[in-house]
Amino acid sequence: MDIDLKALDGVFAVAGRDEGALIAVLQGAQDLYGYLPMEVLERIADEMGLAVAKVLGVTTFYAQFRTKPVGKNLILLCQGTACHVNDSAMVEEVISEHLGIAEGDITDDGLFSYNNVACLGCCSLAPAMMIGDKVYGNLDREKIEKILDDIREVALCE
Repeated sequence: MDIDLKALDGVFAVAGRDEGALIAVLQGAQDLYGYLPMEVLERIADEMGLAVAKVLGVTTFYAQFRTKPVGKNLILLCQGTACHVNDSAMVEEVISEHLGIAEGDITDDGLFSYNNVACLGCCSLAPAMMIGDKVYGNLDREKIEKILDDIREVALCE
């Protein structure tokens, strides 16, 4: 994929180029490209006068940033204590088997990817996952498969 690094100029125009703007620049770049490929991080470092290692360090420290592309529907699977004791491992197994991917991978059609996260903050719904801005809770095998199938069906109709 060719990445238009010139598009970053708009991000710098809004966020600035000083070190204090790094997180805002990274957020803007991720909004622009969907993730933060190394060539984008290198351009950010160059424009801001920072070491690439510093920019990469900030990028990998914060869970909000992604260095790999994600599917159209990013599934965030809660692994917090409440979800863990309510069998989040089963949820991950069903997602992985049903979609044929491992954590961090993308389905062949680009529709799904999933990542484990420390906590979604909805412990009363454990086990829970989030897809886009919607939280799904009290999950079991059938419910998970139906959610994924429904999303796929809607995508096929678009």
